[in-house]
Amino acid sequence: MPGNSFGQLFRITTFGESHGDAIGVIVDGCPPGLVLSEKDIQPDLDRRKPGQSKITTARNEADTVHILSGVFNGKTTGTPIMLMAYNKDAKPSDYEKLKDLYRPSHADYTYELKYGIRDWRGSGRASARETLARVAAGAIAKKYLAEKCGMQFVSHVIQVGTIQSDIAMDKVTTKAIDASLVRCPDKAASDKMLKLIEQVRKEGDSVGGIIRGLIRNVPVGLGEPVFDKLPADLGKAMLSINAVKGFDIGSGFEGSAMFGSQHNDAFIASSLRRTKQSQIITKTNNSGGTLGGISTGQDIYFRVAFKPVASIALEQDTVTRSGKATKLKVEGRHDPCVLPRAVPIVDAMAALVIMDHYLRNKAQNG
Repeated sequence: MPGNSFGQLFRITTFGESHGDAIGVIVDGCPPGLVLSEKDIQPDLDRRKPGQSKITTARNEADTVHILSGVFNGKTTGTPIMLMAYNKDAKPSDYEKLKDLYRPSHADYTYELKYGIRDWRGSGRASARETLARVAAGAIAKKYLAEKCGMQFVSHVIQVGTIQSDIAMDKVTTKAIDASLVRCPDKAASDKMLKLIEQVRKEGDSVGGIIRGLIRNVPVGLGEPVFDKLPADLGKAMLSINAVKGFDIGSGFEGSAMFGSQHNDAFIASSLRRTKQSQIITKTNNSGGTLGGISTGQDIYFRVAFKPVASIALEQDTVTRSGKATKLKVEGRHDPCVLPRAVPIVDAMAALVIMDHYLRNKAQNG
C-alpha cells in the first residue's frame, strides 16, 4: 500500500503537493461529539506556517484551514473529517532550473528512481509543506486528549548546531517556547541559536539541531506489545518527518554507557494518586515514560535529530538527469533551519500516535 496513511483506529491520509492547488488530510476514526471548529486547528498551523519570522522561509502562506466534512452543528459526527488549506503563494517558476538536475542530499533523485517521474515544483510530496496536513490532524488529537486526560504536548528546541540548552523539563512551558523565535524556552541558549541561524542564512547555508519531545499527563497502559510498542510507533512517526535523521527516548544513547544500577528506575509508592490505575511512581525516569513498550503514567520524553536543510544557496557539485557534471545554486524560498517550524510537527505526530493508542487501549480494556 502507498505510504500516505498513518494510524489504525485514528487514521489519517494526507494529500497535496508543495506548489499544487492545496494541501489536505482526511481524518478517520475521530470519536463523535468532540466540539470542533477551524479555530481549534488554526493556532497550530500558525506555529508551523512559513513567513512567520525573519529566520523562516519568506513564502507568504496564511495556511487557512477549512473543515469540509465530518463536523455538524459544531461537533464531530464520527465520520471522516476532511481538512484543507489552499496554496496561495506557490511559485513553481523558482524551480525551473531544477527540472533536469538533482539537488545534493535531496529526494529529487530517489523519487525519480522510484516513480520514473517527479514533481520538480518544490519537490511535490517530498516537500515539508505536506506536514501542514499532519499538524491539522494532530490539532484534533491534541484537543481530544487534552479534554479526556489533560494531556499536554510541549516539544521544544534543545540544540541548534553545537549550541545546546540544558533546561530542565519541569521548567518548560508553552509560553516560554513561543516567546522564542527559535522555540527554545531557554532564553540564553535561544539568543545564541538565533544569532547562529541568522549568520547561516546570510551565508546561504543551513544548520540542523535537536528537538526534545515532551508529553505530560499520559495515561498508564498505552502501547501494544510486541511490534506496536509505544516507543516504536513514536520512532516511526518522528522518522517520517522531513529531514529527521535520529530518534531516541528516555536516556537514549547515553543510557548505553551506564550500568544497570545507575539506569534502573527504582519504584516508590506515591503520596499522590496519579491515576486510577496506579499509585506507584519511580524516583527517576530514565525509561522515558515507558516500560516494555507500555506507558507508565510518567512524562514521556524523547529527542528528534534534524539534519541541515538540503536546499542551500551556496554553489554545489551535482549532476543532470543524464549524468553530466554541473554546478548548482538553489534559488527559491527555504528555511535556513527547520527546527522552529518543526516543533508543532513533532507535537502533532506525537499526538497522532498517542491518540491512536488511547483509542486502541479503550477498545481493548473499556
